[in-house]
Amino acid sequence: MGVYMMFGKYNPGALQEISPERTEKAKDLIQENGGSIKAGYILLGENDLLFIVNFPSIKNVIKASVEMGNLLDISFATTPAITVDDFDRLF
Repeated sequence: MGVYMMFGKYNPGALQEISPERTEKAKDLIQENGGSIKAGYILLGENDLLFIVNFPSIKNVIKASVEMGNLLDISFATTPAITVDDFDRLF
């Protein structure tokens, strides 16, 4: 499983619909696409939220990102990540 960071920005419509139920919908979509959430954070600054997730492939995370954007009216920028230890083993 790969680790991905999903940075989200609320679109104006999303701000009207913030609720614990929407958070559950996001979690469900991640699981339906084969993923799991390692952590979730609300942020201040350029991005509004961050999910650190595991997915079996880039295809799964892309599908989840698009579906979450459509359902929740949140724009996601998703990037893969590896641990520092994995990086060090490359060299």
